[in-house]
Amino acid sequence: MSCCNLQLHMVTWNVATADPPDDVSSLLHLNSPLSPDIYAIGLQEVYSGPLRFLSDSVFDDPWSHLLMSTLAPRKYVKISSIRMQGLLLLFFSKLEHVPFIRDIRTTYTRTGLFGYWGNKGAVSVHLSFYGHMLCFLNCHLSAHMNYATARVNEFEYIMDTQTFECKQAPSVLDHRLVFWFGDLNFRIQDHGMHFVRSCINSQMYNLLWRNDQLMMMKQKVEALQEFEEGPLDFQPTYKFDLNSDTYDSSGKKRKPAWTDRILWRLHPKPAIPPVNEDSNNGVKMTSALMKQIEEFTEYPLKIKQELYTSHMEYGISDHKPVIALFSLELRKMQDNPLVCLQALGDWSADIDSIVLYSPQQPFPSSSWDWIGLYKVGFTSVSDYITYTWVKDNEVAFNDEHMQVFISKEEIPVRGGDCVLCYYSSTLQCIVGISEPFKVHESKVALEEGLMPEKLNGLDQIVADEFWK
Repeated sequence: MSCCNLQLHMVTWNVATADPPDDVSSLLHLNSPLSPDIYAIGLQEVYSGPLRFLSDSVFDDPWSHLLMSTLAPRKYVKISSIRMQGLLLLFFSKLEHVPFIRDIRTTYTRTGLFGYWGNKGAVSVHLSFYGHMLCFLNCHLSAHMNYATARVNEFEYIMDTQTFECKQAPSVLDHRLVFWFGDLNFRIQDHGMHFVRSCINSQMYNLLWRNDQLMMMKQKVEALQEFEEGPLDFQPTYKFDLNSDTYDSSGKKRKPAWTDRILWRLHPKPAIPPVNEDSNNGVKMTSALMKQIEEFTEYPLKIKQELYTSHMEYGISDHKPVIALFSLELRKMQDNPLVCLQALGDWSADIDSIVLYSPQQPFPSSSWDWIGLYKVGFTSVSDYITYTWVKDNEVAFNDEHMQVFISKEEIPVRGGDCVLCYYSSTLQCIVGISEPFKVHESKVALEEGLMPEKLNGLDQIVADEFWK
């Protein structure tokens, strides 16, 4: 199996119920010469009023829509997302990695109003990335200076209660790599307002670190000590007057704080316990641990933080967004997609079409598996033009290859550049993607004058960007 170095771009931002800005190029580093392989974006306080929340349950919320429409032309696909009231977590990947992101699961934990209300808590995405189990945990913890211990209790409760249907990583801390980020709400205590602002103005942030509540709690709480964080070499990201770089000038004059944080935990290599010869259970545990140790040795995973900073130019919220860039060096456990597929012959709305697919290795297929037809530059798994159930529409098969039928009525009349994707309902992910191919315009529709400008049209701008 091959080794690779991948780039991860992470964002956390408490958006304070604001609608998104017109441009997020700076936030996503879209003009950087080195484009990330994956994005993990955690937002807090996304507006969730009754009318907006109802519309968001039917359509994508404005933040998701902006991020998807911005990243799709650059060959990124939204792999997963989860929302709990104002908490939103989105995970994007370059198209080339999509068939190797598997076993996708999401969950959430409420901690507001004694666990009954979702204005505070956590949402998470669990997935296998080239065989390595990763977890992204976006949190919004209790506010106010005097609630540092409550925030730690919430963190521990979240870690204890979040579980996933996965033998390799049933809980958060079982993953090879965990990212804990969000509006963690830890404050700078003891120092007065004048001293804090003086340190910020002189960029002597290190003088404030020892009184940062999260750093203080890490010295006391063992579970926190396992998480790493880069140096806070940027000014505190809370609390600002809107549309300015001025800290809170209201009557409350809240003290600045690094409330918005990004931390990570790389699972330590497990140690071998002494084998109890009188206990069969002890032998089995050692055998399982040995398998895990062999995996850690044969398939190493390393992480390096390249950047940790805030973006001061965004003023729609009283928080500034924080980003972190990471390099992930790993040895792939998987080099080949689970399924190869291709479009047979010419495709148009004039004739029925055939998809040829072949499993490359055994995987848990299901009667609920389907193959989707997507335009080049699609935004997410659900952004298909049409789909066909694999088992219901098989027209021919042998031990190696299967053919699946797609009706001409489902093919876009105007044609365009497309790809086919095989979706596994068991793994809850795309496990195979075809090469791009051309769907031709319908000659019949053209001759009969049935070609309205927008009828099933594919976005040529997106296609042009893809081929550049």
